[in-house]
Amino acid sequence: MNGIERAAMTNLEVIQELYRAFREKDYDAFLKICTPDLEWIQSEGFPQGATYRGAEAVIEGVFKRNDTRWEKFSFQIEQYLDADESVIVIGAYVGRHRQSQKPLHAAAAHVYDLNNGKVCRFRMFADTKLIWNAMN
Repeated sequence: MNGIERAAMTNLEVIQELYRAFREKDYDAFLKICTPDLEWIQSEGFPQGATYRGAEAVIEGVFKRNDTRWEKFSFQIEQYLDADESVIVIGAYVGRHRQSQKPLHAAAAHVYDLNNGKVCRFRMFADTKLIWNAMN
C-alpha cells in the first residue's frame, strides 16, 4: 500500500471484515482471513446444517446456498464480544424465504476462534425452529 505496510488487524477487526465480506459477497477477502483448515459448524437442526471444512466449502455450501433459498438474507449484529482468541457475535438472521415468502427473524450467536489473526473455527447457535417455520 504505497510502501507502507498495513498494521495487523485485531481479532475483532478480522470478524468485522468477515461480515463485510459476507454482505458484499467478497469471497476473495473471506478466503484470505480464514485458515486453510477452517472448521465451520452449524447448529444441529439448521436447514442443511453440517460441519464444513475449508473456506471454499463454506462459500459454496453456506453462503451461496443461502442466496438461492432466501431474499435479502443477512445477519443483523447486535453485539460483539471480544474474548482474546475468540470473538462472539450476538444477533439475528433476517430475510424472506423465496418459496414460502414468509419473513425470517431468528436470534443467533456466532462464536469464532482465531489463530494468528485468521478464523480457524466457527460455531453457530440459533433458534432453528424459527428458521424452519419461515421455510414452511
